[in-house]
Amino acid sequence: MQKEFFFLILCFGFSSLSFSQKPPETEAEYEKNYRRNIQKEYLFGVYIPKDLADSFVQLNRKIGSESKAKFKSMPEEIAGDKLFFSLGRWIIHNWSFYSGSRFSNYLKGLGIHHPEEMARFVIIAYHRNLNRKPLNVKDLLKTFHDKKENEKKELLKKGQILHQETRMRPRKDSLQIQN
Repeated sequence: MQKEFFFLILCFGFSSLSFSQKPPETEAEYEKNYRRNIQKEYLFGVYIPKDLADSFVQLNRKIGSESKAKFKSMPEEIAGDKLFFSLGRWIIHNWSFYSGSRFSNYLKGLGIHHPEEMARFVIIAYHRNLNRKPLNVKDLLKTFHDKKENEKKELLKKGQILHQETRMRPRKDSLQIQN
């Protein structure tokens, strides 16, 4: 009996390894997978929303009324940060933001390129939708863009020059061809 159980475990282990996907090894392979993923309605058995409105429908189906009421009552600024490590991670993983999906491609078309920013954007837009506030997508996108630019500037201010070189430029008169 013990041998049979061990054999079953061994077979299951090898079969699960053979069905698992390995990550792409080249840029071309990644691009090929990405192009294929953005065309699919389902990835790994999970429905992928086609746009923001469809994502709201899917989130309404998945989130219970008690959790929705808590989320709805939070201030918008807190909602984006507080739910990022729970709902945001779920969105990133299940809607395949890193490996590409039709929804991540839609969000890239809006101007949001990083998966974590995509998740925050969806959370804030969903919060506005639940509270029946105007989505103001353009303003929200501008807020994300401005925040990213400010973070870049702050990093540059804190940056330290590791090595600086100056080189001598040749004088103009020495560049003339001598006959």
